[in-house]
Amino acid sequence: MPAVFVLIWSTGFIVAKYGLPYAPPLSFLAIRYALSLLCFVAWIVLARVAWPNSRIQWLHLAVTGILIHAGYLSGVWSAIKGGMGSGLSALVVGLQPVLTAVWVSQIGESGAGKGRVSARQWLGLVLGLAGLLLVVSRKFGAGNEATAYTLAWAVFALLSITAGTLYQKRFVRPADVRSANAIQLGAALLVTLPFALLETETVQWTGGFVGALAWSVLGLTLGGSSLLYMLIQRGAATAVTSLLYLVPPTTALMAWLLFGETITVVTVLGTALTALGVSLVVQPAKAPV
Repeated sequence: MPAVFVLIWSTGFIVAKYGLPYAPPLSFLAIRYALSLLCFVAWIVLARVAWPNSRIQWLHLAVTGILIHAGYLSGVWSAIKGGMGSGLSALVVGLQPVLTAVWVSQIGESGAGKGRVSARQWLGLVLGLAGLLLVVSRKFGAGNEATAYTLAWAVFALLSITAGTLYQKRFVRPADVRSANAIQLGAALLVTLPFALLETETVQWTGGFVGALAWSVLGLTLGGSSLLYMLIQRGAATAVTSLLYLVPPTTALMAWLLFGETITVVTVLGTALTALGVSLVVQPAKAPV
């Protein structure tokens, strides 16, 4: 199941490449949030799912929705719309486990400052950044893939999902994944819709657009989120975290097969360095003998 989750997660970058020729990024995402919200609400009503009974939990879930959905996805989709390849965008955002692990190690999960970054984690951070810089350095001057504009959006996505993950870890109490997702998507829609209305490009309701939208709603939002919830409930969260650094190479392979995005020796080496770096950071410390 963790491997299936990684495959689904990797398709998010591919779907963006498929859907963006037919719609501006924020308009696509606003439609995706609205349809996903309708699906979750219908599911909640049919299954009689309970909603969080605390206003503060609604607020915390809304904040995570704005960061993880609105911030993260708008960054990724805007970067790809600007010309960044699916593989490179996945590689940049793939540093999220590194930032999360370093923050938790340094600050502690409660924010009390009890954590500590180990030498192994610092080595992993350096290797991860070195691998990313190696790939990015080869992309500058190659069309619009690696520009200040596209990299700014990708880094914005990275910071958004990292902040959202840390915020949720600290403030959000356990809740039913369906009602929690509905609140998060509602907040993301409220934030995204005003900006989507400012976009001048129109939505083209072609077969490609409808297909990308359908997979975004059913496969990524409903399927991916539900699968992640099941994995965590069954105690496989560690396996998911360990497999997350396989998303960039998986996405790069998909992008090569579907879009002909080139995979050079430098790209493979840089991606391997990044994967090694992330694995060193997220690997749990060994218990003393």
